[in-house]
Amino acid sequence: MKKILNLCLICSVFIFTSAPAITAEAAAPASKTVEVAKKPEKIEIVKPEKNKKVNKRQERKKNIENAKTKVESSKEAEGMYETKFPAINSKIEYTDMNGEVTLSDCIKLAITHHPTIMSAISNAEIYKTRVGQAWANYFPTISAGVNYSRNDMFMTMSSAYMRSMSQKYNMFYMPTLSADLLLFDFGKTKASADMAKRNYEASRYDAETSIELVIYNVKVAYYNLVFAQIQQTVYEDTVKDFELQLKQAKAQYEIGRKAKIDVTTAEYNLGNAKVNLIKAKNTLELAAAQLANAVGIPELEGVVLKDQLNTKAYDVNFKDLLATAEASRPALLAAKKLMDASEMGVRSAKRAFTPNISAFGSYNNGGRQIDSDYGYQFGVQLNYNALNLMLLKKQVDEAKATYKKYVADYEQQRQNVYLEVKSAYINLLNSHDSLDVSKLALQQAKERQYQAFRRYQVGLGDAIEFKDAENSYLNAQLDYYSNLLNYNINAAEVERVIGAPIKESNVDL
Repeated sequence: MKKILNLCLICSVFIFTSAPAITAEAAAPASKTVEVAKKPEKIEIVKPEKNKKVNKRQERKKNIENAKTKVESSKEAEGMYETKFPAINSKIEYTDMNGEVTLSDCIKLAITHHPTIMSAISNAEIYKTRVGQAWANYFPTISAGVNYSRNDMFMTMSSAYMRSMSQKYNMFYMPTLSADLLLFDFGKTKASADMAKRNYEASRYDAETSIELVIYNVKVAYYNLVFAQIQQTVYEDTVKDFELQLKQAKAQYEIGRKAKIDVTTAEYNLGNAKVNLIKAKNTLELAAAQLANAVGIPELEGVVLKDQLNTKAYDVNFKDLLATAEASRPALLAAKKLMDASEMGVRSAKRAFTPNISAFGSYNNGGRQIDSDYGYQFGVQLNYNALNLMLLKKQVDEAKATYKKYVADYEQQRQNVYLEVKSAYINLLNSHDSLDVSKLALQQAKERQYQAFRRYQVGLGDAIEFKDAENSYLNAQLDYYSNLLNYNINAAEVERVIGAPIKESNVDL
Protein backbone atom coordinates (compact mmCIF):
# COMPACT_ATOMS: atom_id res chain seq x y z
CA MET A 1 0.00 0.00 0.00
CA LYS A 2 2.82 2.32 0.81
CA LYS A 3 4.39 1.68 -2.57
CA ILE A 4 1.11 2.47 -4.30
CA LEU A 5 0.83 5.83 -2.44
CA ASN A 6 4.39 6.73 -3.34
CA LEU A 7 3.71 5.93 -7.02
CA CYS A 8 0.57 8.14 -7.02
CA LEU A 9 2.49 10.97 -5.38
CA ILE A 10 5.22 10.81 -8.03
CA CYS A 11 2.64 10.86 -10.86
CA SER A 12 0.89 13.91 -9.39
CA VAL A 13 4.20 15.77 -9.15
CA PHE A 14 4.91 14.90 -12.76
CA ILE A 15 1.56 16.26 -13.92
CA PHE A 16 1.88 19.57 -12.06
CA THR A 17 5.45 20.20 -13.20
CA SER A 18 4.66 19.49 -16.87
CA ALA A 19 1.48 21.63 -17.01
CA PRO A 20 3.24 25.04 -17.24
CA ALA A 21 5.41 23.77 -20.05
CA ILE A 22 2.33 22.63 -21.98
CA THR A 23 0.63 25.97 -21.35
CA ALA A 24 3.69 27.84 -22.54
CA GLU A 25 3.84 25.72 -25.67
CA ALA A 26 0.17 26.34 -26.28
CA ALA A 27 0.60 30.06 -25.80
CA ALA A 28 3.58 30.30 -28.17
CA PRO A 29 1.54 30.02 -31.41
CA ALA A 30 -0.78 32.75 -30.17
CA SER A 31 2.12 35.14 -29.66
CA LYS A 32 3.41 34.29 -33.09
CA THR A 33 -0.01 35.01 -34.51
CA VAL A 34 0.02 38.42 -32.85
CA GLU A 35 3.44 39.19 -34.34
CA VAL A 36 2.27 38.23 -37.82
CA ALA A 37 -0.83 40.36 -37.47
CA LYS A 38 1.28 43.52 -36.98
CA LYS A 39 1.35 45.92 -39.95
CA PRO A 40 4.69 45.63 -41.76
CA GLU A 41 6.88 48.72 -41.84
CA LYS A 42 6.90 50.57 -45.18
CA ILE A 43 10.17 50.10 -47.05
CA GLU A 44 11.54 53.20 -48.78
CA ILE A 45 14.76 53.73 -50.73
CA VAL A 46 15.17 57.23 -49.35
CA LYS A 47 13.01 58.43 -46.52
CA PRO A 48 11.21 61.65 -47.39
CA GLU A 49 12.30 64.78 -45.59
CA LYS A 50 10.04 66.30 -43.04
CA ASN A 51 8.11 69.33 -44.18
CA LYS A 52 9.96 72.41 -43.08
CA LYS A 53 8.50 75.80 -42.59
CA VAL A 54 9.16 77.94 -45.67
CA ASN A 55 10.89 81.23 -45.06
CA LYS A 56 9.01 83.49 -47.47
CA ARG A 57 11.56 86.26 -47.17
CA GLN A 58 14.43 83.99 -48.14
CA GLU A 59 12.40 82.47 -50.99
CA ARG A 60 11.54 85.93 -52.31
CA LYS A 61 15.19 86.97 -52.15
CA LYS A 62 16.24 83.77 -53.90
CA ASN A 63 13.71 84.30 -56.70
CA ILE A 64 14.92 87.87 -57.23
CA GLU A 65 18.55 86.70 -57.46
CA ASN A 66 17.60 83.90 -59.89
CA ALA A 67 15.69 86.34 -62.08
CA LYS A 68 18.65 88.72 -62.10
CA THR A 69 21.02 85.90 -63.03
CA LYS A 70 18.71 84.82 -65.84
CA VAL A 71 18.63 88.35 -67.26
CA GLU A 72 22.43 88.58 -67.20
CA SER A 73 22.82 85.16 -68.84
CA SER A 74 20.22 86.10 -71.47
CA LYS A 75 22.16 89.25 -72.39
CA GLU A 76 25.35 87.21 -72.70
CA ALA A 77 23.60 84.66 -74.92
CA GLU A 78 22.14 87.43 -77.07
CA GLY A 79 25.61 88.86 -77.64
CA MET A 80 27.02 85.46 -78.64
CA TYR A 81 24.05 84.80 -80.95
CA GLU A 82 24.20 88.18 -82.68
CA THR A 83 27.93 87.69 -83.24
CA LYS A 84 27.18 84.62 -85.36
CA PHE A 85 23.93 85.94 -86.88
CA PRO A 86 24.34 89.74 -87.02
CA ALA A 87 21.39 90.18 -89.40
CA ILE A 88 18.91 88.92 -86.81
CA ASN A 89 18.01 90.89 -83.71
CA SER A 90 17.50 88.57 -80.74
CA LYS A 91 15.55 91.02 -78.55
CA ILE A 92 11.93 89.85 -78.52
CA GLU A 93 9.22 89.15 -75.95
CA TYR A 94 6.64 86.37 -76.07
CA THR A 95 3.87 88.70 -74.86
CA ASP A 96 4.29 90.89 -77.98
CA MET A 97 3.56 88.11 -80.48
CA ASN A 98 -0.24 87.86 -80.18
CA GLY A 99 -0.10 84.06 -80.47
CA GLU A 100 1.63 84.02 -83.88
CA VAL A 101 5.30 83.15 -84.30
CA THR A 102 7.80 82.76 -87.10
CA LEU A 103 10.81 80.48 -87.08
CA SER A 104 13.03 83.48 -86.35
CA ASP A 105 10.80 84.41 -83.39
CA CYS A 106 11.14 80.91 -81.91
CA ILE A 107 14.92 81.03 -82.27
CA LYS A 108 15.11 84.43 -80.58
CA LEU A 109 12.94 83.21 -77.70
CA ALA A 110 15.02 80.07 -77.24
CA ILE A 111 18.22 82.12 -77.05
CA THR A 112 16.96 84.03 -74.01
CA HIS A 113 14.82 81.35 -72.32
CA HIS A 114 16.24 77.87 -72.85
CA PRO A 115 17.77 76.39 -69.65
CA THR A 116 20.55 74.63 -71.56
CA ILE A 117 21.90 77.96 -72.79
CA MET A 118 21.59 79.52 -69.34
CA SER A 119 23.56 76.60 -67.87
CA ALA A 120 26.29 76.83 -70.53
CA ILE A 121 26.69 80.58 -69.99
CA SER A 122 26.94 80.11 -66.23
CA ASN A 123 29.51 77.35 -66.73
CA ALA A 124 31.61 79.77 -68.80
CA GLU A 125 31.39 82.32 -65.97
CA ILE A 126 32.80 79.69 -63.60
CA TYR A 127 35.89 79.33 -65.78
CA LYS A 128 36.16 83.10 -66.09
CA THR A 129 36.52 83.46 -62.32
CA ARG A 130 39.41 80.98 -62.37
CA VAL A 131 41.44 83.38 -64.51
CA GLY A 132 41.20 85.97 -61.74
CA GLN A 133 41.96 83.33 -59.14
CA ALA A 134 45.21 82.52 -60.94
CA TRP A 135 46.30 86.18 -61.08
CA ALA A 136 45.41 86.56 -57.40
CA ASN A 137 48.84 85.17 -56.51
CA TYR A 138 50.28 88.62 -57.21
CA PHE A 139 47.92 90.27 -54.74
CA PRO A 140 49.12 90.77 -51.14
CA THR A 141 48.14 88.36 -48.42
CA ILE A 142 47.18 90.21 -45.24
CA SER A 143 47.05 88.72 -41.75
CA ALA A 144 45.88 90.33 -38.51
CA GLY A 145 45.46 89.06 -34.98
CA VAL A 146 45.62 89.78 -31.27
CA ASN A 147 47.60 87.65 -28.84
CA TYR A 148 47.37 87.72 -25.05
CA SER A 149 49.63 85.63 -22.84
CA ARG A 150 50.33 85.33 -19.10
CA ASN A 151 53.25 83.28 -17.82
CA ASP A 152 53.64 82.52 -14.11
CA MET A 153 57.32 82.35 -13.13
CA PHE A 154 58.81 79.41 -11.31
CA MET A 155 60.49 80.84 -8.10
CA THR A 156 63.47 79.16 -6.36
CA MET A 157 64.36 82.05 -4.06
CA SER A 158 63.49 82.69 -0.42
CA SER A 159 59.94 83.53 0.59
CA ALA A 160 61.03 86.98 1.83
CA TYR A 161 62.34 87.88 -1.60
CA MET A 162 59.21 86.60 -3.24
CA ARG A 163 57.04 88.72 -0.96
CA SER A 164 59.03 91.81 -1.98
CA MET A 165 58.19 91.32 -5.68
CA SER A 166 55.15 93.26 -6.93
CA GLN A 167 54.35 90.73 -9.71
CA LYS A 168 55.26 87.10 -10.05
CA TYR A 169 54.20 86.62 -13.68
CA ASN A 170 54.70 88.11 -17.15
CA MET A 171 51.66 89.39 -19.06
CA PHE A 172 51.73 90.61 -22.66
CA TYR A 173 49.27 92.08 -25.17
CA MET A 174 50.38 91.61 -28.79
CA PRO A 175 48.20 93.01 -31.67
CA THR A 176 49.86 92.06 -34.99
CA LEU A 177 49.39 93.16 -38.60
CA SER A 178 51.44 91.50 -41.37
CA ALA A 179 51.45 91.29 -45.17
CA ASP A 180 53.17 89.12 -47.78
CA LEU A 181 53.48 90.06 -51.45
CA LEU A 182 54.74 87.88 -54.30
CA LEU A 183 57.14 89.89 -56.45
CA PHE A 184 58.20 87.36 -59.05
CA ASP A 185 57.80 83.59 -59.50
CA PHE A 186 59.57 83.11 -62.84
CA GLY A 187 56.30 82.81 -64.82
CA LYS A 188 54.44 80.19 -62.77
CA THR A 189 51.47 82.46 -62.10
CA LYS A 190 51.34 83.72 -65.68
CA ALA A 191 51.37 80.18 -67.05
CA SER A 192 48.53 79.20 -64.70
CA ALA A 193 46.57 82.31 -65.69
CA ASP A 194 47.11 81.67 -69.40
CA MET A 195 45.97 78.07 -68.97
CA ALA A 196 42.86 79.24 -67.10
CA LYS A 197 42.17 81.77 -69.86
CA ARG A 198 42.33 79.08 -72.55
CA ASN A 199 39.96 76.89 -70.54
CA TYR A 200 37.60 79.85 -70.22
CA GLU A 201 37.72 80.46 -73.96
CA ALA A 202 37.01 76.77 -74.55
CA SER A 203 33.98 77.00 -72.25
CA ARG A 204 32.75 79.99 -74.27
CA TYR A 205 32.92 77.88 -77.42
CA ASP A 206 31.07 75.12 -75.55
CA ALA A 207 28.35 77.65 -74.75
CA GLU A 208 28.24 78.61 -78.41
CA THR A 209 27.88 74.93 -79.28
CA SER A 210 24.91 74.74 -76.91
CA ILE A 211 23.34 77.77 -78.59
CA GLU A 212 23.73 76.26 -82.05
CA LEU A 213 22.35 72.92 -80.88
CA VAL A 214 19.31 74.66 -79.38
CA ILE A 215 18.81 76.57 -82.65
CA TYR A 216 18.98 73.31 -84.59
CA ASN A 217 16.47 71.63 -82.28
CA VAL A 218 14.11 74.61 -82.62
CA LYS A 219 14.31 74.44 -86.40
CA VAL A 220 13.65 70.70 -86.44
CA ALA A 221 10.70 71.07 -84.05
CA TYR A 222 9.28 74.00 -86.04
CA TYR A 223 9.58 72.15 -89.37
CA ASN A 224 8.03 69.02 -87.86
CA LEU A 225 5.09 71.06 -86.59
CA VAL A 226 4.61 72.62 -90.04
CA PHE A 227 4.74 69.15 -91.59
CA ALA A 228 2.24 67.86 -89.03
CA GLN A 229 -0.16 70.64 -90.01
CA ILE A 230 0.28 69.80 -93.70
CA GLN A 231 -0.21 66.12 -92.95
CA GLN A 232 -3.47 66.84 -91.12
CA THR A 233 -4.70 68.92 -94.08
CA VAL A 234 -3.87 66.09 -96.50
CA TYR A 235 -5.80 63.56 -94.41
CA GLU A 236 -8.73 65.98 -94.11
CA ASP A 237 -8.85 66.28 -97.91
CA THR A 238 -8.68 62.49 -98.17
CA VAL A 239 -11.64 62.14 -95.81
CA LYS A 240 -13.61 64.62 -97.93
CA ASP A 241 -12.82 62.66 -101.11
CA PHE A 242 -13.95 59.37 -99.58
CA GLU A 243 -17.11 61.01 -98.23
CA LEU A 244 -17.91 62.21 -101.74
CA GLN A 245 -17.22 58.75 -103.13
CA LEU A 246 -19.57 57.24 -100.53
CA LYS A 247 -22.36 59.60 -101.59
CA GLN A 248 -21.83 58.70 -105.24
CA ALA A 249 -21.73 54.97 -104.45
CA LYS A 250 -25.04 55.20 -102.57
CA ALA A 251 -26.63 57.23 -105.35
CA GLN A 252 -25.52 54.81 -108.08
CA TYR A 253 -26.54 51.83 -105.97
CA GLU A 254 -30.04 53.26 -105.58
CA ILE A 255 -30.46 53.58 -109.33
CA GLY A 256 -28.96 50.12 -109.90
CA ARG A 257 -25.73 51.14 -111.62
CA LYS A 258 -23.46 49.86 -108.83
CA ALA A 259 -23.51 46.82 -106.56
CA LYS A 260 -23.87 46.93 -102.79
CA ILE A 261 -20.20 46.04 -102.41
CA ASP A 262 -19.23 49.48 -103.73
CA VAL A 263 -21.12 51.13 -100.86
CA THR A 264 -19.49 48.80 -98.32
CA THR A 265 -16.06 49.42 -99.79
CA ALA A 266 -16.60 53.20 -99.73
CA GLU A 267 -17.66 53.02 -96.06
CA TYR A 268 -14.57 50.96 -95.22
CA ASN A 269 -12.27 53.40 -97.04
CA LEU A 270 -13.87 56.35 -95.26
CA GLY A 271 -13.40 54.67 -91.86
CA ASN A 272 -9.68 54.11 -92.51
CA ALA A 273 -9.28 57.71 -93.64
CA LYS A 274 -10.90 58.98 -90.43
CA VAL A 275 -8.58 56.81 -88.32
CA ASN A 276 -5.57 58.27 -90.14
CA LEU A 277 -6.95 61.76 -89.54
CA ILE A 278 -7.21 61.08 -85.79
CA LYS A 279 -3.58 59.91 -85.74
CA ALA A 280 -2.54 63.03 -87.65
CA LYS A 281 -4.26 65.28 -85.08
CA ASN A 282 -2.46 63.50 -82.24
CA THR A 283 0.84 63.88 -84.09
CA LEU A 284 0.14 67.59 -84.50
CA GLU A 285 -0.51 67.99 -80.77
CA LEU A 286 2.72 66.16 -79.90
CA ALA A 287 4.71 68.26 -82.38
CA ALA A 288 3.39 71.45 -80.76
CA ALA A 289 4.54 70.23 -77.34
CA GLN A 290 7.98 69.37 -78.76
CA LEU A 291 8.34 72.87 -80.23
CA ALA A 292 7.46 74.44 -76.86
CA ASN A 293 10.05 72.23 -75.18
CA ALA A 294 12.70 73.08 -77.79
CA VAL A 295 12.11 76.81 -77.24
CA GLY A 296 11.94 76.50 -73.45
CA ILE A 297 8.51 78.16 -73.06
CA PRO A 298 5.59 75.80 -72.25
CA GLU A 299 3.04 78.48 -73.21
CA LEU A 300 4.24 78.30 -76.82
CA GLU A 301 2.30 75.08 -77.36
CA GLY A 302 -0.89 76.76 -78.66
CA VAL A 303 0.61 79.34 -81.05
CA VAL A 304 -0.07 79.77 -84.75
CA LEU A 305 2.88 79.33 -87.11
CA LYS A 306 3.48 82.03 -89.71
CA ASP A 307 6.24 80.34 -91.73
CA GLN A 308 6.00 77.34 -94.00
CA LEU A 309 8.65 74.90 -95.20
CA ASN A 310 11.31 76.65 -97.25
CA THR A 311 10.96 75.98 -100.98
CA LYS A 312 14.13 77.77 -102.10
CA ALA A 313 17.28 75.86 -103.00
CA TYR A 314 20.48 76.45 -101.02
CA ASP A 315 23.62 77.43 -102.89
CA VAL A 316 26.39 75.35 -101.26
CA ASN A 317 29.54 73.44 -102.19
CA PHE A 318 31.61 71.11 -100.07
CA LYS A 319 34.93 72.97 -100.12
CA ASP A 320 33.40 76.21 -98.90
CA LEU A 321 31.41 74.39 -96.22
CA LEU A 322 34.51 72.60 -94.93
CA ALA A 323 36.54 75.82 -94.87
CA THR A 324 33.75 77.55 -92.94
CA ALA A 325 33.56 74.67 -90.46
CA GLU A 326 37.31 74.72 -89.81
CA ALA A 327 37.13 78.46 -89.14
CA SER A 328 33.95 78.71 -87.08
CA ARG A 329 32.84 75.28 -85.74
CA PRO A 330 32.70 75.88 -81.95
CA ALA A 331 33.47 72.28 -81.00
CA LEU A 332 36.66 72.33 -83.09
CA LEU A 333 37.71 75.70 -81.72
CA ALA A 334 37.05 74.51 -78.17
CA ALA A 335 39.26 71.46 -78.75
CA LYS A 336 41.99 73.79 -80.05
CA LYS A 337 41.76 75.94 -76.90
CA LEU A 338 41.95 72.88 -74.66
CA MET A 339 45.05 71.73 -76.55
CA ASP A 340 46.64 75.17 -76.04
CA ALA A 341 45.71 75.09 -72.35
CA SER A 342 47.35 71.69 -71.88
CA GLU A 343 50.49 72.99 -73.59
CA MET A 344 50.63 75.84 -71.08
CA GLY A 345 50.09 73.26 -68.38
CA VAL A 346 53.42 71.71 -69.37
CA ARG A 347 55.03 75.13 -69.13
CA SER A 348 53.50 75.70 -65.70
CA ALA A 349 54.65 72.29 -64.44
CA LYS A 350 58.24 72.94 -65.58
CA ARG A 351 58.33 76.34 -63.88
CA ALA A 352 57.41 74.72 -60.58
CA PHE A 353 61.18 74.03 -60.24
CA THR A 354 61.87 77.76 -59.92
CA PRO A 355 61.80 79.68 -56.60
CA ASN A 356 59.57 82.57 -55.54
CA ILE A 357 60.74 86.09 -54.76
CA SER A 358 58.45 87.78 -52.26
CA ALA A 359 58.33 90.70 -49.87
CA PHE A 360 57.07 90.58 -46.32
CA GLY A 361 56.35 93.02 -43.53
CA SER A 362 54.73 93.08 -40.10
CA TYR A 363 53.92 95.58 -37.35
CA ASN A 364 53.44 94.76 -33.65
CA ASN A 365 52.16 97.01 -30.90
CA GLY A 366 51.85 95.77 -27.31
CA GLY A 367 53.67 94.71 -24.19
CA ARG A 368 52.56 94.74 -20.56
CA GLN A 369 50.04 97.33 -21.68
CA ILE A 370 48.37 97.27 -25.07
CA ASP A 371 50.24 100.42 -26.15
CA SER A 372 53.48 99.96 -24.19
CA ASP A 373 55.80 99.41 -27.14
CA TYR A 374 55.83 98.66 -30.85
CA GLY A 375 57.99 96.85 -33.36
CA TYR A 376 58.09 96.16 -37.10
CA GLN A 377 59.98 94.18 -39.70
CA PHE A 378 60.16 93.99 -43.48
CA GLY A 379 62.31 92.30 -46.06
CA VAL A 380 62.63 90.32 -49.26
CA GLN A 381 63.11 86.58 -49.46
CA LEU A 382 63.94 83.97 -52.07
CA ASN A 383 62.52 80.59 -51.20
CA TYR A 384 61.33 77.21 -52.42
CA ASN A 385 58.03 75.97 -51.02
CA ALA A 386 58.02 72.27 -50.12
CA LEU A 387 60.44 71.30 -52.88
CA ASN A 388 60.04 67.65 -53.88
CA LEU A 389 62.01 66.95 -57.04
CA MET A 390 60.51 63.53 -57.61
CA LEU A 391 56.97 64.88 -57.33
CA LEU A 392 57.72 67.82 -59.63
CA LYS A 393 59.28 65.50 -62.23
CA LYS A 394 56.20 63.27 -62.28
CA GLN A 395 53.89 66.31 -62.50
CA VAL A 396 55.79 67.45 -65.59
CA ASP A 397 55.40 63.96 -67.07
CA GLU A 398 51.68 64.07 -66.34
CA ALA A 399 51.36 67.48 -68.01
CA LYS A 400 53.16 66.22 -71.11
CA ALA A 401 50.91 63.15 -71.32
CA THR A 402 47.85 65.40 -70.92
CA TYR A 403 49.07 67.59 -73.77
CA LYS A 404 49.51 64.55 -76.03
CA LYS A 405 45.97 63.47 -75.19
CA TYR A 406 44.47 66.85 -76.12
CA VAL A 407 46.50 66.92 -79.36
CA ALA A 408 44.95 63.58 -80.28
CA ASP A 409 41.50 64.82 -79.20
CA TYR A 410 41.86 67.87 -81.44
CA GLU A 411 42.85 65.71 -84.41
CA GLN A 412 39.90 63.41 -83.72
CA GLN A 413 37.56 66.39 -83.54
CA ARG A 414 38.95 67.74 -86.83
CA GLN A 415 38.29 64.41 -88.52
CA ASN A 416 34.79 64.27 -87.02
CA VAL A 417 34.08 67.73 -88.41
CA TYR A 418 35.15 66.60 -91.88
CA LEU A 419 32.91 63.53 -91.66
CA GLU A 420 29.92 65.46 -90.33
CA VAL A 421 30.21 68.18 -92.97
CA LYS A 422 30.53 65.57 -95.71
CA SER A 423 27.57 63.59 -94.41
CA ALA A 424 25.37 66.68 -94.01
CA TYR A 425 26.31 67.90 -97.50
CA ILE A 426 25.47 64.53 -99.10
CA ASN A 427 22.17 64.32 -97.23
CA LEU A 428 21.26 67.81 -98.43
CA LEU A 429 22.02 66.85 -102.04
CA ASN A 430 20.05 63.60 -101.72
CA SER A 431 16.99 65.36 -100.37
CA HIS A 432 17.29 68.01 -103.10
CA ASP A 433 17.42 65.36 -105.83
CA SER A 434 14.57 63.40 -104.23
CA LEU A 435 12.37 66.49 -104.35
CA ASP A 436 12.45 66.60 -108.15
CA VAL A 437 11.36 62.97 -108.38
CA SER A 438 8.66 63.25 -105.72
CA LYS A 439 7.33 66.45 -107.26
CA LEU A 440 6.87 64.73 -110.63
CA ALA A 441 5.29 61.71 -108.91
CA LEU A 442 2.88 64.04 -107.10
CA GLN A 443 1.76 65.63 -110.37
CA GLN A 444 1.19 62.21 -111.94
CA ALA A 445 -0.69 60.88 -108.90
CA LYS A 446 -2.90 63.96 -108.83
CA GLU A 447 -3.81 63.51 -112.51
CA ARG A 448 -4.54 59.83 -111.98
CA GLN A 449 -6.70 60.59 -108.94
CA TYR A 450 -8.70 63.13 -110.93
CA GLN A 451 -9.23 60.70 -113.83
CA ALA A 452 -10.29 57.89 -111.47
CA PHE A 453 -12.73 60.21 -109.73
CA ARG A 454 -14.27 61.32 -113.04
CA ARG A 455 -14.50 57.70 -114.28
CA TYR A 456 -16.25 56.62 -111.09
CA GLN A 457 -18.55 59.64 -111.30
CA VAL A 458 -19.84 58.66 -114.75
CA GLY A 459 -20.03 54.99 -113.85
CA LEU A 460 -17.03 53.69 -115.84
CA GLY A 461 -14.66 53.04 -112.91
CA ASP A 462 -15.05 50.90 -109.81
CA ALA A 463 -14.38 51.44 -106.09
CA ILE A 464 -11.08 49.58 -106.13
CA GLU A 465 -9.69 51.75 -108.92
CA PHE A 466 -10.77 54.89 -107.08
CA LYS A 467 -9.25 53.70 -103.79
CA ASP A 468 -5.91 52.87 -105.43
CA ALA A 469 -5.78 56.26 -107.14
CA GLU A 470 -6.75 58.09 -103.95
CA ASN A 471 -4.16 56.25 -101.83
CA SER A 472 -1.49 56.84 -104.47
CA TYR A 473 -2.28 60.54 -104.44
CA LEU A 474 -2.24 60.57 -100.61
CA ASN A 475 1.13 58.81 -100.46
CA ALA A 476 2.56 61.06 -103.17
CA GLN A 477 1.59 64.17 -101.21
CA LEU A 478 3.07 62.83 -97.97
CA ASP A 479 6.22 61.70 -99.78
CA TYR A 480 6.73 65.11 -101.40
CA TYR A 481 6.22 67.05 -98.17
CA SER A 482 8.35 64.54 -96.28
CA ASN A 483 11.21 65.12 -98.73
CA LEU A 484 10.69 68.87 -98.41
CA LEU A 485 10.82 68.48 -94.61
CA ASN A 486 14.05 66.46 -94.87
CA TYR A 487 15.55 69.12 -97.14
CA ASN A 488 14.87 71.82 -94.56
CA ILE A 489 16.15 69.69 -91.70
CA ASN A 490 19.29 68.72 -93.63
CA ALA A 491 19.93 72.40 -94.34
CA ALA A 492 19.66 73.09 -90.60
CA GLU A 493 22.07 70.20 -89.99
CA VAL A 494 24.56 71.74 -92.41
CA GLU A 495 24.38 75.04 -90.51
CA ARG A 496 24.95 73.21 -87.23
CA VAL A 497 28.00 71.24 -88.36
CA ILE A 498 29.73 74.24 -89.99
CA GLY A 499 28.78 76.65 -87.21
CA ALA A 500 27.44 79.33 -89.56
CA PRO A 501 24.32 80.07 -91.67
CA ILE A 502 24.09 79.11 -95.34
CA LYS A 503 22.58 81.24 -98.09
CA GLU A 504 19.43 80.59 -100.07
CA SER A 505 19.28 81.00 -103.84
CA ASN A 506 16.44 82.32 -105.96
CA VAL A 507 15.78 78.90 -107.48
CA ASP A 508 12.47 77.28 -106.51
CA LEU A 509 12.47 73.62 -105.57
